[in-house]
Amino acid sequence: MSIVLQTKHTITMKQFSATIQIQASPERVWALLADTGSWQKWNTTIDHVDGANTVGSKVTVHAKINPGKSFPVNVTSMTAGRKIVWASGMPLGLFKGERTYMLMPNSGGVSFSMTEIYSGPMAGMITKSIPDLQPAFDEFARCLKSEAEKG
Repeated sequence: MSIVLQTKHTITMKQFSATIQIQASPERVWALLADTGSWQKWNTTIDHVDGANTVGSKVTVHAKINPGKSFPVNVTSMTAGRKIVWASGMPLGLFKGERTYMLMPNSGGVSFSMTEIYSGPMAGMITKSIPDLQPAFDEFARCLKSEAEKG
């Protein structure tokens, strides 16, 4: 198993990222990733997710890292089989959070990456209240790998 981890901190930007090689077909991994309604069945970081993972939809994540709090995001773009982008933030670009899920097929299956970047003039102040999500990102990647490689 190979996990590449990176966390970047600056005054106006904070980033969490996890990458893992999955020995399963890109179609299998995509099916798991795109179906947010079933994430709680295989993903130990999630209580549940509400909403459809389709462009223009709102998805609300109920993560175990912050019990009782929900995280609404908008599905801003999707390239079937390859990429999903979620975003949320404040008006006028004062603060923005953007999460990208990416699949890159290769000879061993697929390389999965998940990156979240916070930016904007208020990012430095707002990100101080965001917990360290790196362990949850790492666990999400491991859970996706485990479930994809089962079938």
